[in-house]
Amino acid sequence: MKFPRNARIFRSQLEVAPFAAVFFLLVIFLLLASLLYTPGVRLQLPVADNLPGTDKPTVAVALDKNGRLYFENQVIEEEDLKGRLRQAAKRSTEPLTLIVQMDKEVTYEMWLRLTLLARDQGITEALLATLPRPVAAPALPSPP
Repeated sequence: MKFPRNARIFRSQLEVAPFAAVFFLLVIFLLLASLLYTPGVRLQLPVADNLPGTDKPTVAVALDKNGRLYFENQVIEEEDLKGRLRQAAKRSTEPLTLIVQMDKEVTYEMWLRLTLLARDQGITEALLATLPRPVAAPALPSPP
């Protein structure tokens, strides 16, 4: 059975108005998206290379530049954190490692206070969360 062909090749010029309308809509959406509030705490983690990780179970605590503590994505007071870390250490069959996600501007004293607090609750090892250093693209070999 042969089907009739009704398709014709488009030979007229393209209209600019629909393309311009889509372009301006994209611009508006991008501008509005940049104005949206993103919830959460902004932490600028330090950048480092070749740091060891851990294969032990971990518990993460975030520390911002104002000294506020965050546990399980919620602001927590120091006394409440003590209890939560103690419970986590009791529930775990292996020794826990504390992963500290702290801002670059956090002082050594604040970091030390957090690690000592964790040590008192039974978590003896603490690691600092970092971002990997950006890797440059490999250079192309020059032609002979």
